[in-house]
Amino acid sequence: MGRVEDMQDPLIAAEVWLAEGRAVALATVVETWGSAPRPVGSHLVIDSEGNFFGSVSGGCVEGAVIEEASEVIASGQPRLLEFGVADETAWRVGLSCGGRIRVQLERIGE
Repeated sequence: MGRVEDMQDPLIAAEVWLAEGRAVALATVVETWGSAPRPVGSHLVIDSEGNFFGSVSGGCVEGAVIEEASEVIASGQPRLLEFGVADETAWRVGLSCGGRIRVQLERIGE
């Protein structure tokens, strides 16, 4: 199927990683408000070792999503994450221009 780095679609990367026996989480932008770097439907896939492919935002938001993914993979419990201007960490996570995003994070596969 080719190397993940050569692919454009994070969902195909997830299929490849699952076929390789990796534990995988899928992050999906489910809502945006105001200024948001990525549109609704954007995906980021993360494996249990912290490898990732795709994008749900940029900057520190993705770092936070990747950190949460390890717990979602371990527990199997999905999470709805929200980042935005109402959060005192908005500047730190890269949403300093105003806006909010919600990201659904869930383990996929078995």
